[in-house]
Amino acid sequence: MGEKIYLSPLNPEDYELFGERMNNPETQKNAGGITETRSIPRLKEWLEEMSKDTKQIYFAIVKKESNECVGFIFLRDLNLDPPHRTAWLGINIGKSEERWKWYGKEAMKCILNYGFNTLNLNNIMLTVYEFNENARKCYEKCWFTIIGTRRQAYFCDGKYHDTIYMDITKDDFNQS
Repeated sequence: MGEKIYLSPLNPEDYELFGERMNNPETQKNAGGITETRSIPRLKEWLEEMSKDTKQIYFAIVKKESNECVGFIFLRDLNLDPPHRTAWLGINIGKSEERWKWYGKEAMKCILNYGFNTLNLNNIMLTVYEFNENARKCYEKCWFTIIGTRRQAYFCDGKYHDTIYMDITKDDFNQS
């Protein structure tokens, strides 16, 4: 629970809303799935499969004032077994006008708190493409550190772009 948003478990019944957000071309570009438009029936099937998978947890990012979903955030590739305790984080704010209202930053803090203090993870990682500077800055404000770059690993808009790898540890989060 944040000041302006809360995280709600994503249900298979949310498939139409999920599809509206995920099939947005700008969202797909930033998420690396530009060629991956999914049909609404396929999204419903995928959400049903995902809800049974113990290696990933998806949440809707919901505005408190209106109960409107503005995006999604997830932890996947969960390795809850000691000593590793790691996960991969992804976030999607579906409408561009919602990206400037700090919902993403608040959602990041909520899921990091959940990951580190409820799931007892030790390390959470994410990637961002070099052209998505606003997202990278948001992640840095949420205490993520750049740990490496995979050069020219993503082809989009007629050229290759670097993929930036970032992570945060439980110690980093608790000291912030």
